[in-house]
Amino acid sequence: MMTVKGFQVGAVGTNCYLAGSSETKESLIIDPGDEASVIINYAEKNGLKPAAVLLTHGHFDHCMAAAELAGHYKIPVYAHEDEKEIMKNPAYNCCGMIGKELAFTADHYFHGQKDKISIAGFDIDVLLTPGHTPGGVSYYVGSEGILFSGDTLFCGSVGRTDFPKGSMSQLVRSIKEQLFPLPDDTKVLPGHDAFTTIGNEKKYNPFL
Repeated sequence: MMTVKGFQVGAVGTNCYLAGSSETKESLIIDPGDEASVIINYAEKNGLKPAAVLLTHGHFDHCMAAAELAGHYKIPVYAHEDEKEIMKNPAYNCCGMIGKELAFTADHYFHGQKDKISIAGFDIDVLLTPGHTPGGVSYYVGSEGILFSGDTLFCGSVGRTDFPKGSMSQLVRSIKEQLFPLPDDTKVLPGHDAFTTIGNEKKYNPFL
């Protein structure tokens, strides 16, 4: 069974998740936007063993602690190849919002519309959901009925598309084609704000 601990980290309150096996304690760190020490302290206090860092996209508020955590635990960072330009370019990853010039990288890059990985005892579908950024992805753990949607789908809202390389039409298409076919009871854990379900967003999301 997957257990999930959420943290609000960084200047804009990004949702970072520690998602792991209740049996083996192997865990995934999803979107560590800042405050690596908070994540490390919680993991050590609870005997968790991080196995990878998964990035939904390359904006600074989802990436800033990735390198530190990867170095601390000697684990890889994953992102989509279409996100390389966003990650490496400070003008695109929006780090100017906090007055910094930052660039980010990953160790492994996903390819295409859909990929699969098996980490920490879980089979994960990596769904390409561009719109907020060109290479944004959502991570679906079908065995647990959980979707980590990053800044693609929110409770009653969708990700902003007024940042560099954003596209509202592409975002809406991503959600309808990649996320809405998932079961209605799928729990959606977004990059900001409250949790929701696929069924709830189909019925009530005013953007969709």
